[in-house]
Amino acid sequence: MPQPDHSNDLFHLAANYINETNRHIFLTGKAGTGKTTFLKYIRENTTKNTVVVAPTGVAAINAGGVTMHSFFQLPFGPYVPSGAHLFGVDNGVTDTHALFRNIRFNYEKKELIKEMELLIIDEVSMVRSDTLDAIDAILRHFRNQPLVPFGGVQVLYIGDLFQLPPVMPDDQWQLLKDHYQSVFFFHARVMQQAPPLYIELKKIYRQNERSFIDILNGVRNCTLDWEGITTLNERYDPHFTGEGDQYIVLTTHNRRADEINAQRLANMPGEIYSFTGEIKGDFSDKALPTDMLLQIKPGAQVMFIKNDLAEPRRYYNGKLATVERVIDDNKIVVVLAGSNETLVLEKETWRNIRYSLNKTEGTVEEEEVGSFTQYPIRLAWAITIHKSQGLTFEKAIIDAGNAFAPGQVYVALSRCTSLEGLVLNTRIHPGAIRTDEKVLDYSNRETEVGQLFANLDKEKLVFWAAQLIKLFSAEKIASELHMHSIWLRDKKMNGMESALTLSRNLQLKAVQLQDVGNRFRNQLEPLLEQLLVDGDTSLLKERVTKAVAYFTQDMYEGLIQPIRRELELVKDIPKIKKYTAQLTMLEEFLWNRLFRFVNASYGDLRFSEGLPDYTALRTPAKAKEKEKAKKREAGGSRRDSVEMFQAGKSLADIAAARNLAMSTIESHLADAIGQGELELSKVLSEEKIKLILPLVKEMGVTASAPIKARLGDGVSWGEIRAVQQHWRRETEKD
Repeated sequence: MPQPDHSNDLFHLAANYINETNRHIFLTGKAGTGKTTFLKYIRENTTKNTVVVAPTGVAAINAGGVTMHSFFQLPFGPYVPSGAHLFGVDNGVTDTHALFRNIRFNYEKKELIKEMELLIIDEVSMVRSDTLDAIDAILRHFRNQPLVPFGGVQVLYIGDLFQLPPVMPDDQWQLLKDHYQSVFFFHARVMQQAPPLYIELKKIYRQNERSFIDILNGVRNCTLDWEGITTLNERYDPHFTGEGDQYIVLTTHNRRADEINAQRLANMPGEIYSFTGEIKGDFSDKALPTDMLLQIKPGAQVMFIKNDLAEPRRYYNGKLATVERVIDDNKIVVVLAGSNETLVLEKETWRNIRYSLNKTEGTVEEEEVGSFTQYPIRLAWAITIHKSQGLTFEKAIIDAGNAFAPGQVYVALSRCTSLEGLVLNTRIHPGAIRTDEKVLDYSNRETEVGQLFANLDKEKLVFWAAQLIKLFSAEKIASELHMHSIWLRDKKMNGMESALTLSRNLQLKAVQLQDVGNRFRNQLEPLLEQLLVDGDTSLLKERVTKAVAYFTQDMYEGLIQPIRRELELVKDIPKIKKYTAQLTMLEEFLWNRLFRFVNASYGDLRFSEGLPDYTALRTPAKAKEKEKAKKREAGGSRRDSVEMFQAGKSLADIAAARNLAMSTIESHLADAIGQGELELSKVLSEEKIKLILPLVKEMGVTASAPIKARLGDGVSWGEIRAVQQHWRRETEKD
């Protein structure tokens, strides 16, 4: 898990705004300030239903998300939000009417969008203004909140506007220029309605040389004086190739980078070794993080394209190395730049995901739809400036004389860790240092840090209030019960009359809950507004505690118990497995909704006093007896956990269903791995295995404490034991 710098106050301030408020945030910062670390930290620590999107396939894979075009089914041409179509010849412009006409979301996708709470847009500097407005229109429409920006979804924008800008052909801009001030995302119409808080990370981790940082700031802001340009051009050496000294050339065009890499490889003596990547499932060629066919020779200069998960970290994204040898045609040994450390490479896997909705839990989950496996390196005598974005180099030769886009010179220079490691093949002229005036103007809107800290507590109160008001909406319950009635319509089965009667009664009860919930929400709003004025929570505590007691009792007695009675009634009727499975899923959904009331809060306030023990009520008496009987069977407890895991249940679900601690379930699965009943890769992620396994090999299969001390809270005791059991079994095979 990404570990933030605990001394970086702005990092933690931004995280608090994301996790504890509903404010939109633009998180930016100069190159090397930790924007990618922040994204990963939020993904792994937020409790909100989160979707991550990016403008390109490679950016989406690197961010652990999906492309915005695939998720939202966006048009690739220009979008005009006003609905005023540009009449005449077919010019490829999409208006609001055409946008919705061409979207084909199924029911599950619509429900997923309704459950979204946080949308993260990475590399937002490349997102066009019309694209952002199209996303806004889609969220408003499918979340049934036409007057609320993004349909009430919180948006986290991440990126650096001083780096690569959006791409819009001139013919498309001619169609949009009457509708937008510029192509940049901050000129989208929705940005005027819902401007984000502008937070800039300040602490630079990539460079620590003050004079070089000042030069980079001058390039970034178009304020570099003649002295700065002169200092830069002192690094000019048109004949320097860097051969044998592990430099990488940063150039402006793909063709030039490919030519350099191909020529250097061809000029080397020795045999070419080829390694073909493996694609499983759905993984676009355009999203490949490295070459499908990797060709290298001993002595070839390569670059890592992934961070090392082990501690201490041996390499990072952009770290250079030299191929030392290839063993048995399938193992690559490299020597890391800056040291004599050798490393036997292992293949890495990149996941292509899609988002799905867990209907019973009401959570947005990631589902792997494809993967790409290849060694995490690429030839690295040269790379384009565009592809170098986000990378760090200790030594670089920059050929930016033909920089064709504002920001390219800054991207290239800011990849370097120091001025000393920088060589210019072409002089940098003042005209090549360009930053769009609109970007400079928007960058002056940074929210004052003192104001951010001062407003955080108030924004938390607003967020807590919104969560409470949202809690008492029974719309989702009514929707699920309505879908159940539709599911029943076409069914022909035994006990149909009872099923239809139950469905009608459940829908009536849901309507009653909706009515009561809406009335209570109307009473709650002024109460919460008054609380903001006087800070007195006593009345809120009293009213919400009573409301929670009412709603949980009504849901249990009016919705859950009737379903349980129906399940008991039809248990011996043949050929209705689908119906009983549907009812069981519906019951689980209702339990999860009920526990949202049980766990409701307003800051430190809780409202569950005096409630029945719903956790105990959730497990029927017969199931409890059956569970006790199973526990009495020799080895039965472990088998039950393994069977539930193999059936697709998560560890948390198994622990909850069996009323056991998570550590106990982890122990069961670790034992099963040791017995060969489960594969380690089915239980732990590849990242966790690569983190723990080297230490197990080093310290042995019984040294849990030293391993835990080394890895800290990033892994659990159970995960360490699982890897130890796996390694013990592997060594016993030998």
